[in-house]
Amino acid sequence: MSQDTTNKSKHIAKNTIVLYIRMLVLMFISLYTSRIVLNALGITDYGIYNVVGGVVAMFSIISGSLSGAISRYIAYELGKGSTTKLNLVFCSSVNIQLILIIFIIILLETIGLWFLNYRIVVPPDRMVAANWVFQFSIITFAINLLSVPYSATIVAHEKMEAFAYISIFDGVSKLAIAFLILMSPIDRLIYYGLLSMIISLIQRFLYSYYCTKHFPECKFRIIIEYKILKEMFGFAGWNFIGASSVILRDQGGNILINLFFGPTVNAARGIAMSVNSAVSGFVNNFMVAINPQITKSYAAGDMKYMFKLTFQGARLSYYIILILALPILFTTPYLLHLWLDVVPEYAPSFARLVLIFTMSESLASPLITVMLATGNIRNYQLIVGGLQLLNLPLSYAGLMLGMPPQTVFITAIFVSIICEFARLLMLNRMIGLQIKKFLYDVYFNALCVSLIASIPIFAIKYFLADDNIFAFIIICCISLLSSITTIYFVGCNRSDRTLIKSYVRSFINKLK
Repeated sequence: MSQDTTNKSKHIAKNTIVLYIRMLVLMFISLYTSRIVLNALGITDYGIYNVVGGVVAMFSIISGSLSGAISRYIAYELGKGSTTKLNLVFCSSVNIQLILIIFIIILLETIGLWFLNYRIVVPPDRMVAANWVFQFSIITFAINLLSVPYSATIVAHEKMEAFAYISIFDGVSKLAIAFLILMSPIDRLIYYGLLSMIISLIQRFLYSYYCTKHFPECKFRIIIEYKILKEMFGFAGWNFIGASSVILRDQGGNILINLFFGPTVNAARGIAMSVNSAVSGFVNNFMVAINPQITKSYAAGDMKYMFKLTFQGARLSYYIILILALPILFTTPYLLHLWLDVVPEYAPSFARLVLIFTMSESLASPLITVMLATGNIRNYQLIVGGLQLLNLPLSYAGLMLGMPPQTVFITAIFVSIICEFARLLMLNRMIGLQIKKFLYDVYFNALCVSLIASIPIFAIKYFLADDNIFAFIIICCISLLSSITTIYFVGCNRSDRTLIKSYVRSFINKLK
């Protein structure tokens, strides 16, 4: 391994450790916050908050593709080392977001408002509160949209400490909000929406303050470079298909659940998504650390290192999810009863299905980063994005036929697997990615590790009932030991072990 490659691996390891520490803090805060908020609001209001936020998030179809373009172009220009163009990209990004915010607010205050009041299932006595939450969600959405160029700049510069600190502030603030709901002087649901909006505003200020102080390219000017604008919109135009398909899959599925089953089942989905966020956050942190290196390697023409990171990233992303997901998958009902005072119906099955979906998607994350790095995404998005768009009509057809709400998640898993093979075929043609090598080094490895790691857990569950704390602790310990051992000795090659050792050394150094 060359010295340069070793240094890059150490840098990735350092950034990942920082993000893991952040995620550990946020995971416990987030899970505890969800418990308090659910108890404070009640199942119905908790479901209303989730579905109203989903209606607003649906309109991020317009901005989602451009946000991806902004992140890609900032990281790409850093890889090219062009400071002047980097400032033009940043300023153009901010100005474009401002224009989009105005456009999206107009749509939300017309079409979105009509959809909320005449289509979404909300108890009549909670409609006023739902409308207040809708308005707060619009403002929060606009604020978060404006933060995209700033957070993208922090990630592109790989300044993960700042990213971690701001995120921890956000998590702690949300925990404080959860306690404040209990002392609300007004309707609790309205109060929760208001305080969430205020926290987003503070977080936006922190992002802009840090970027302005540390990165010279973040000096904002009212300027739009039309050449860059054309490139961004050309990239975003095709990326729109992929971005919109993901939003329609997630938030569209959430709205379908509301239309067919009401807000109480939305609450079950919200709980499942909280569990999934706690787990998937760890792999997202890993990819946040590795994505800039993939993009910069492509920009610098270092294809060998880029492919190495892609294969390694896919493998380790899956293994990170597996370590955390296995004990949850085997103990979901009891775990939810330990966590929550009241467990919404369908929450255990939703949580298991969404974790399986996330495990499938973790294998795709590095491939998506490579695709975005190339900038040549038209055919890719037409095929893969088109396949993902099938989620909504297939789920709708299943629910119309009387199938249970789990249909939405099962459909997403099925489509995810099909899309993964389509990605491999497309990237083979685009950049020469070796499909057989990927299937063997990543998929076959992941399958073997999953099966071998599960055997001791099945054996233990055969002898133990899983409805008491003793069995729960034993199963969790066996799951962690089995998965970590199997991953290290069966799933990892020499390069993976070197990277893992770098993580461990970075973690130990941080503790000193």
